[in-house]
Amino acid sequence: MQDIRVLNEMVRAEAEFIGRITGEVQKVVVGQSQMVERLLIGMLTGGHVLLEGVPGLAKTLTCKTLASAMAVDFQRIQFTPDLLPADILGTQIYNPKDATFSVKKGPIFSNLILADEINRAPAKVQSALLEAMQERQVTIGETTFRLDDPFLVLATQNPIEQEGTYPLPEAQVDRFMLMVKVGYPSKDEELQILDMATGSSGAKVDGVADAAAILRAREVVREIHVDDKLKRYIVDLVFATRDPKSFGIPDVAEFLDYGASPRATIFLTMAARAHAFLRQRGYVIPEDIKAVGLDVLRHRVILNYQAEAESLTSEDVVQRIFDRVDVP
Repeated sequence: MQDIRVLNEMVRAEAEFIGRITGEVQKVVVGQSQMVERLLIGMLTGGHVLLEGVPGLAKTLTCKTLASAMAVDFQRIQFTPDLLPADILGTQIYNPKDATFSVKKGPIFSNLILADEINRAPAKVQSALLEAMQERQVTIGETTFRLDDPFLVLATQNPIEQEGTYPLPEAQVDRFMLMVKVGYPSKDEELQILDMATGSSGAKVDGVADAAAILRAREVVREIHVDDKLKRYIVDLVFATRDPKSFGIPDVAEFLDYGASPRATIFLTMAARAHAFLRQRGYVIPEDIKAVGLDVLRHRVILNYQAEAESLTSEDVVQRIFDRVDVP
């Protein structure tokens, strides 16, 4: 294990560019600091992020601004009911002159992908993203292509209750490290948004980082120390979503269909490390785990009809687990 003081110094040195990125984003995006931080956590770990909120809350704007500040290749894909997998991945084109096929790559071949309103497209299109998100590769015809590094999918979705939306398959939802609920701005923030939107021309966002800086930061994040007691705490939290009774939480067991997968354990540890990195710390504390826990677990806990009948959400269940599992 590395010396904590050395880790702290290394983290402080590598985290310096984060403040510059945040400053550039704040030129254009008012408030939404939690959403911006969660997107940075995704960037620092390579974990995909799903943003859920009603239209008009600056989800798309924030993703585009973040890509500009990071100076990486960016593609926005607008998901619609008639979108086809080939529209995302690419396709083979026949050349009759020499009777050969050539590959035309799709927009997935970029560093940062914004899958806008992802739940407006049918399941076959959403499934086309699965290989890219998990394996960091795409198969077109018989050829497999590696995707660029860094590669990150930021997806936005409208609440399921809205017209024309499809629920995402559980297998795909589980690939997202974080699911972030985006709320309305405060009254003061909305006034600031009004002044910015109706005033003079918008601010210019400068590229203040590059792919190399992001990849270096990812290496440092992986080095951040997690004590064995905290690792056991993370495992306990995830196990409590599967077998709440063994943790003395019987009032949760009756509402659960499925608990979180082992991927949740991995992602919770990675996200806690990134949360510590953003606070320029070389070690994880319980507050880091609690801060990101809801966003890591809310979409991995599947509730039954009884929970729906009692108007319980996955957030309510996850919060009960955090309240009842002992902190080391």
